[in-house]
Amino acid sequence: MGGTTVARTPGTYGRKPGGQDGVGQRASLVMLLALGLLLGALSSLVMLPAAQHLRSLRTGERVQATLHTDGSCMIGHCRVAFEADGRAVVADLPVGSGGGKEPAGAPVALRYQPDDPRTVAREADTGGGGALVLTVISGGAALLVLTLSAVAAFFMARQRRTGKAPSPEKAASPELVVDPGTAVGPGTAVGPGTAA
Repeated sequence: MGGTTVARTPGTYGRKPGGQDGVGQRASLVMLLALGLLLGALSSLVMLPAAQHLRSLRTGERVQATLHTDGSCMIGHCRVAFEADGRAVVADLPVGSGGGKEPAGAPVALRYQPDDPRTVAREADTGGGGALVLTVISGGAALLVLTLSAVAAFFMARQRRTGKAPSPEKAASPELVVDPGTAVGPGTAVGPGTAA
C-alpha cells in the first residue's frame, strides 16, 4: 500500500489571464475606435465641406428673401423664396445653415451665385455658420476618442505581457507530498524535503 500522493494547492496563479474580461476589453476598445473614426468622418467628410461651401458664397449676389419652408436648417430642411433677374426662385438652404428657429415667412438675407440662383446661403452663415462650429467640435472629439483608444490599447498590451510572465510566488511554492497513510489536518506540517 506504499506510494505517495502529490497534492497541489489550487490558487489564482493557475488561472489563464484574459478570459471573458479580455474579450470585453477588446470589444470596448473596438467600439471606442469606431466612435472616433465616425466622428472624424463626420468632421472631415460632411461638416468641413459644408463650411467651405458656405464660405464660398461670401462674394455672391445679395438679396432679401423669405423663409419658404421652415424646419431643421442645420441638416438642410429649410427652403427660401426670392426673386433673381425677375424670376421667382425657391431654393434649399445648404447643410450647416442656421435660422432653424425662424417661422415660415420670416425675412432672410441671402447670398446666391449669379450663374446658379438656386445655390444660396444665409448671409449670416457665409463665415462658415454652424457647419464650421460642428467641424471643430466633432474633429476635437474624434481626436480625444482616438487618443483614449491608443492609451487603452497600450495598457491592454502591457497587461497581457504581464499576465504571461510566471508569478514569483508560483515559482517558489513547494509541492505538497502526502503519504496516503498520513492524515493531513490543520496542525500537520508537511515539509518540502519529503520524498515522493
